[in-house]
Amino acid sequence: MIRRLRWRKRDVYVDLGAERFIAAEKGSVRIAVEIKSFTGPSPIDALEKALGQFTLYHDILERVEPDRELYLAVSDATYGDIFEDAMGELLLDNRRLRLLVCNTETEVIERWTPEPPTAK
Repeated sequence: MIRRLRWRKRDVYVDLGAERFIAAEKGSVRIAVEIKSFTGPSPIDALEKALGQFTLYHDILERVEPDRELYLAVSDATYGDIFEDAMGELLLDNRRLRLLVCNTETEVIERWTPEPPTAK
């Protein structure tokens, strides 16, 4: 599902808007997910573009849906290639972005970095 985010006269499109159920007794946490494949000749170029989109979408969400958390979805292979490398570790250590890591073969979420907060 593509989710439109409008900021004044401009639109951008996040790949998925969803509700993630943490636990029945804790309610749900609203999320938005931008999916990136990191294909192309330069993984660093793809990272720069993904980071720019993530920052833009994050800032718009802060204004229009402040209760929704934005995550960047990447494959487990991309996580290993980029986010376990020095540059990716720097971004995660500084909490520049939130990642959702998926196994592309099983289509299972392997990790949330960081874990989403539980609903109050």
